[in-house]
Parts: sequence; structure tokens; C-alpha cells
Amino acid sequence: MARKKKDENEKSLLTDSFTDASIADAPIENQSIIDMLEKNYMPYAMSVIVSRAIPEIDGFKPSHRKLLYTMYKMGLMSGNRTKSANVVGQTMKLNPHGDGAIYETMVRMTRDNESLLHPYVDSKGNFGKQYSRDMAYAAHRYTEVRLEKLCEEIFKGLDKDAVDFVDNYDGTMKEPTLLPVTFPSILVNSNQGIAVGMASNICSFNLKEVCEATIAYMKDSNADLLSIMPAPDFSGGGIILYNRDQMEKIYDTGRGSIVIRSKYEINKKENSIEISEIPYSTSVEQIIEGIIDLVKSKKISEINDVRDDTDLNGLKITIECKRGTDHEALMTKLFKLTTLQSTFGCNFNVLINGNPKVLGVKSLISEWLTWRRGCLTRELRYDLGKKKDRLHLLEGLEKILLDIDKAIAIIRNTELEEDVVPNLMKGFSIDEVQAEYVAEIKLRNINKQYIIKRIADKEKLESEIADLEDILSKPKRIDKLIEETLKDVAKKYGQERKTEIVMGDTVEEFKPETMIADYRCHLMLTRHGYLKKMTMQSLRNAGELKIKEEDEIFVDIECENRSEILFFTNKCNVYKAKTYEFADNKPSEFGTYLANSLDMEEDEKVVYMHVTTDYKGNFIIGFKNGKAAQFPVNVYETKQNRKKLINAFSNIAEAVSFLWLAEGEDPDLVARSNLKKAAVFKSSLIPVKTTRTTQGVQLLVSKRGSEMTEIATLAEVGINDPEYYRVRRIPAIGYYIKEDSFENKQIGLEL
Repeated sequence: MARKKKDENEKSLLTDSFTDASIADAPIENQSIIDMLEKNYMPYAMSVIVSRAIPEIDGFKPSHRKLLYTMYKMGLMSGNRTKSANVVGQTMKLNPHGDGAIYETMVRMTRDNESLLHPYVDSKGNFGKQYSRDMAYAAHRYTEVRLEKLCEEIFKGLDKDAVDFVDNYDGTMKEPTLLPVTFPSILVNSNQGIAVGMASNICSFNLKEVCEATIAYMKDSNADLLSIMPAPDFSGGGIILYNRDQMEKIYDTGRGSIVIRSKYEINKKENSIEISEIPYSTSVEQIIEGIIDLVKSKKISEINDVRDDTDLNGLKITIECKRGTDHEALMTKLFKLTTLQSTFGCNFNVLINGNPKVLGVKSLISEWLTWRRGCLTRELRYDLGKKKDRLHLLEGLEKILLDIDKAIAIIRNTELEEDVVPNLMKGFSIDEVQAEYVAEIKLRNINKQYIIKRIADKEKLESEIADLEDILSKPKRIDKLIEETLKDVAKKYGQERKTEIVMGDTVEEFKPETMIADYRCHLMLTRHGYLKKMTMQSLRNAGELKIKEEDEIFVDIECENRSEILFFTNKCNVYKAKTYEFADNKPSEFGTYLANSLDMEEDEKVVYMHVTTDYKGNFIIGFKNGKAAQFPVNVYETKQNRKKLINAFSNIAEAVSFLWLAEGEDPDLVARSNLKKAAVFKSSLIPVKTTRTTQGVQLLVSKRGSEMTEIATLAEVGINDPEYYRVRRIPAIGYYIKEDSFENKQIGLEL
């Protein structure tokens, strides 16, 4: 009973503590969003950028560096492989992110995964494949690893103070801030990372070419690196469609894109296509899924089957084709519509002294050389210090040679052990370090032969010290050492290019229009904005063409289904569309309502339509104020496939007529005004301008409320006495129209 009461009292106290009015009514502190971001978000963002996602000048992210350094300290530079689980466990002393993240990092660096052009980890077991999304790697308890021979160049000088060391996360160990790599590994192996607000995507280059380019840059900073190292080299091979301008941009700025195609062979016996190498940025599964989708959507009809035949011999995708298939044409189509051809976007973002910088290839080589010179200088100073210390000891030993018996007597006659070193210092005028060295010599070695052998190294040491001091005082000698090392690395580890280079302009590109059926058709535009598209057969068999009441057809053109249409509107805009984008209409249908299909503005309507396949010829536009403008049709040609061009022609006055003239044509034109005047003239009197917004020239003199109502060709209008109305220069006043002078009345634009 007492215990029950006690529990109730404790419960009451807990309840009271959570419902205390002072806590419930406590004011919430207002904090600026800027202050909160600076205090909480910015440290996280900087940690991701500096300590996780962006590689440094040695070519490694922290996770890579910690793993490789752990393997180095485990003695995996030589000997047998060890279980991956063992390496993962040891790496957690430096990298506390968990075994899954560490093992995934290791997998990408292995030879079997094929992610790197020059792998750092010699592996045994199933490590998956870079080119396969679904091929999972085995657990770390099953696989085995050790360091590749190339890693000797990564750790060379590590034990000679070449780089700084810092404490690990719990202060129990030391780890290097960078690894003293003897070659520009930042360019040799690909590296991708996504940080906060920035990313890095570095492609790999051929090791031999990188070393040669670095040597060339050392000798001449203006050297043409593209002639030595023309393009990246990917571990998956493939074919680079070479574009020198794009490559120069990457080398200069560190940004740009590289187009990579798959390699394939045609098996005529099996009527199939066998793909053996694919772009680095895609996977087998993605390619196969893309091909299957194309077949299902009936965009491709030449394929019977596609399958993954990858085995121990390497990657292989087999495409079985239907009888009579043009294999080359099919591949051209697949390159365009699937990731069999893809783009690698370069973003050479690297940490330089803790600051992220986007650098071109030249700048990266320059930064690496600066850093490498620093590493090598530290190594040489370390060696110099060691040799000077050794020389100092030998100089003390040399003094002992003068009287070995005296040294033995001093040691023998000294009563206390701690007085041996001071007595030797006093007896031979040597310092404490030298005396300590003499005192540590074994009794069996206190003989003239031993001492003379040791002293014989003195001259050699003095020569080596002088040479090291000379190297440190002459930067050119340091560069010479770097050059010799690069040549040695290229000779020992260099390999032939895996990725083939083909000039991009020599490769046939697929055009979507080739998949579109091409045939003659008829386009009819009505005043109310309807476009009727009819095949020639439908038009021949047509009875009455259905249009809305009070509507009429004012533009009628025969064209090809693959041609392009320009729609001019009363808002001075031009809308572009492909003929095949409009469905074929029956004679009984109104057609396509352009305001909806072109997403036109309110109260906007089409006033003229032109169809072209080559953008040749000139336009003449007549304005109500009496002006006329002539300019080339190709001013509306765009590379970006734009659908709408604003300010497509001058808005100085309302447009009343549109004419298209073929190249080289100079027909007679007729201009008419509301004052019932007309003028006949050559179209060449209107000068051709290069801009589409040109206001043109004055054609008819505007006075007493005169407005131009129409420009048309003389052949189209028909006139009984054209020479009566002819003018030789503009602007012109025109001549009053004689009664029955015009054979047919030309209908102008109703805007």
C-alpha cells in the first residue's frame, strides 16, 4: 500500500514537472534565418566540401586516403592478400563512417570493379562491375585485397616528412593530410563527388600521356598539351567523338562536355550487333531498358531481341536484328535515342589549400607541380638533416680514432655510469650527441678497423650533403628530379589508350526527321486561325472543304511533310512548327486551331504562313505607313529549335502584306494605297537588310491621310497598262488607278 502511494506521488511529481506553467509559457527565442544558417548549416556545408566530397591535389578524397594509408600501415604493399573485412575494420580507426561506406569506397578502387583506369587495390573475388547497375559485389568477409604496385608511387616519401600529419578523430593515431604522389593522379583516375552547392566530375587521362604533358609543361608553360594528351582515356574504353574547340575549353577552364560512343561489331552470320564497350557514364541495364522501350513504343522495328551476354571474357550486349536490317543505320539511330552514346560533363573542381577551385588541365598540372616541388623539397631536407646528423656523429668518432686507449681509459676509470658521457665530452672536446654515440659502441667494436671503416663514409657523406644543398638551392635541379620520376612512372606503369579518338565531324549523326514519313501534302490557313493539312490523295478525292461560317481560306500551300512552317502573327511574333507535328485532316474536318496548338497570346492571330526546308529566299513586308522592308528568310533559322520568336518583324506600323521571293528573283510588284493610287516597281528597289526588325524604306509617300493597303506581285494582281503606273525610284507618290485597270481585285490582310 505504501509502495503504491509512493509510485503515485512520483507520477504526480513527473506530471507537474512537464505541465509547469513556467515551462509551458516560456517565450520562444526569435532567431534570424541568416544567423541560423551561419551557425548550423554553414559548418555542415563546409565539412562536406572540405572533408568529404571534393578531391584534393593528390587526387584523393579523405575516404580514399584513409583507406589506402591503412592498407599501407598494414603492410599490404607486398605479401599475400588479406580479407577485405580486416582492412575495413582497421580503417574505422581513421574513418568512423561505418563499414558499409568504407567497403564501397574500396570496391571502386579495385582492379576487378574496373572503375579506375589505374586501380590502386589488387583484388580477388566478386567486386561487381562499374558498367553494371545490378551486378552486386560480394560481402567484405568473402573478398581479399592488397595494394597494387602503383601505390609505391603514392607513398614514396611518406616516411621522410614529405607531407603533414594530423591526429585522427579521437586523437589516438596520426594520419597524413595528403599523400605524396609522384605523378598527377588527380588527372589519371576519374573522380566524382557531390557536395553542398557544388560538385566535382573529373575524367581520367592516360598515365603515359599525363606524365609526358607534365614534363612538356615544366619546360614550356605555353606548350600545346592537346598534341601530347589529346583527350581523356576512360577505363571502359569506347570512342570519343573529338571536338577540338570543346577540348580546348576543358583544358583552359575545366568545364565542358565529351561525347562518348560505344564500340560494336556486326556479326553478319548471326545477323546481330555485338557491343563490347560502352560509355563510362552509363550501364548495361540502362542501355537494354532504353532499347526495349524503343521497340515497345514502335520507334524502332528492326530489332528481334536484345540481351546481356556479359561473361568472364568481359562486357557484351547482343542485339538480334530482323532480316534485311541496315545495321549501320540502326546503330546511328540507337546512338541518338539511347545511352549507347552519352556525354561526360567535366567539372574539374579541386580543393587547393582547402579552397575549392575549378581549374583547367593546364592549371591543374601547374598546381600539382607547385605542390610536388614542396613535397620533394621536404624529402630532400629530411635526407639532408639525417646525413648531417650522421656526419656529426662520424666527426666525433674521428676524434676517438686519435686515441682509442684514452677513450677506454676514461670509460674504465669513471666510477658512475652517468659520468661517462660528460667525461668523454671533456676528454675529446665533443658534444653530448657525439659522446653518447661513442659510449654506445659495443666493446667488440672498439678497435681501429671498425672506426676506420665508419670514418671512411665521411667523405661520401660530405659529397652527398653538398649535392643535396646544391639541389635545394637550384629549382631547376628539383624539376629535373621530378622529370626523371615522371619518365620512370610512365615507363613502369604506362599503358596503351583504351578509348579510341574519332573526329566528330566524320561521324554520321542521326536526324529524327529520317523516322518521319515524307510525302506531299496541302496546307490551308483560314482567317479564323484553322490549319487544314491534307494529303494529295485526300485533296483529289475531296468534295466540299468544310470551314466555319464567315471563315475563308487565305493561304494555300503545297509542301513536304518534313518541311518547317513559319506563322506570322499580328503581335509581331513568329511561331515555328514542323509540318509532321500536325495531324492529317479529312475534307470534312475544320483542322487544327492554331491558337491552342501554338500556345498563342490572347487576341493574337496568324496573318501569314510560309513553308520552307532550307530557309532560302527573302521576305518583303509592307506596312500601313507606306514603308516596306526586305530581309533574308534565314534570319528565322535557329539552332536551338525555338518554337516562338518575339519581335520577329518591325512593329512601327501595322503590316498589310507579306511576300516571299525566291533567290535571284526580281519580280515586278504593285503597291496600292487607300487614296486609290498604285505604283509598279522592281522588288530590287527595296534594299535587303540583314535584321528582321528593320523598318525598311519609304515606298509610297504618306500624306493627307494616305495609307498603303497592299503589296502584291504584278503577275498575281494582273494589270492592263503596267507601264502607266511604273516608278523608277522610291519613295513614289503613285498614280491614280484608272477604271477597270486591274483585272482582279487582290484581297489584302484583314487584321
